[in-house]
Amino acid sequence: MSRLILRLRHAPALRLDVSGLTPDALAERSASDVAKLPLWQGKERLCVGDLFEVRADANGSAHGDTPELVFEGDLGRCDRLGWQMTRGTLRVEGHAGDYTGCGMAGGTLEINGNAGDFTAAAMSGGHLALRGNTGDFAAAALPGDMEGMRGGQLIIAGHAGDRLADRMRRGTVLVAGNAGAFAASRMVAGTLGIAGDVGAHLAFGMRRGTVVLVHASGPLAPTFVETEHNIAVAWALLARSLERADSAFAGLAHRLPQRHAGDLAVDGKGEILRCAA
Repeated sequence: MSRLILRLRHAPALRLDVSGLTPDALAERSASDVAKLPLWQGKERLCVGDLFEVRADANGSAHGDTPELVFEGDLGRCDRLGWQMTRGTLRVEGHAGDYTGCGMAGGTLEINGNAGDFTAAAMSGGHLALRGNTGDFAAAALPGDMEGMRGGQLIIAGHAGDRLADRMRRGTVLVAGNAGAFAASRMVAGTLGIAGDVGAHLAFGMRRGTVVLVHASGPLAPTFVETEHNIAVAWALLARSLERADSAFAGLAHRLPQRHAGDLAVDGKGEILRCAA
């Protein structure tokens, strides 16, 4: 299958919307065709070839029959990378802008750098791996929407900003570093794992879902109460799945957590699992 490489010639003067440049959308196009596609820089209409050097890899995709798209360079001003992609592999060798992986329904997106705000917002499927940090509202709802992430898997090797997994409804989010304030706020369902510290107001307004804290030891909100349920079997299964997804969560099966239920202020039935030291 095709493998296209887009190398950034120079940093754009303004932010770019690159939502149309996904592996599924470009699978049947040649490098010359892709170079002629339009891009908007503010009110100025450009072509992809004006900002990117476009070339096709003669060896084809490294993933067999799956289309592959590679961006090279600092794309920190390029927004909506992987927007609503459904299949294929998209790899960014550098930083990414806002709305990375937003609305993603399938495929694999790899970012070897940092990403901006709203990473994986409204995501419903696929796998997004971020080697650096992400901004606010990762795996959250888009402005005006009532539902955040609805499926798929988001793995963050660095830190996450505020409102991580706000209104999250389904899927798995794992953060190897720290998370900011209001993580898991208004969470409806899904699994959120945080290996580092967390900011204030964790799980504010949480209704259902699971939050796993590996090292965080600060006080929880008084609207979360410790339970006495025997969760050993369920924990063994969950810990195994987290370990397979991210090595930062290795060895959890032997650290039976304390379980806290809430947020009782909204009659919530969610849970925070805080691992034993």
